[in-house]
Amino acid sequence: MASHNHETTTELRCSLTGRPLTPEEAYWAPPLITARDLITVFFKTLFTNPTALGAIFLSELPNVPYAPEARPLLARRRSIEQVKLLSLLFLIAVVVVALIFWLVQ
Repeated sequence: MASHNHETTTELRCSLTGRPLTPEEAYWAPPLITARDLITVFFKTLFTNPTALGAIFLSELPNVPYAPEARPLLARRRSIEQVKLLSLLFLIAVVVVALIFWLVQ
């Protein structure tokens, strides 16, 4: 039976770089979720179990370990994914507004 005690049997690895970590040096933070992952989960859930959307997107994710030196890379990757998602939402808004103007005229 596997133990969940980090000091005994579980080897910690950085979720971003894969580098082995000790429990003392690990930086714990929510996992990196890409825009693609977010969109994929949204549409799969929307078509298979729409009532679960709230539970999926509003629940807190368990923290995963990162190496201390990976923090700047993690921050940069999170920012890039936020820009991707905001750009997609802006594009969708522009298309919807353009469609409305086209249909009104």
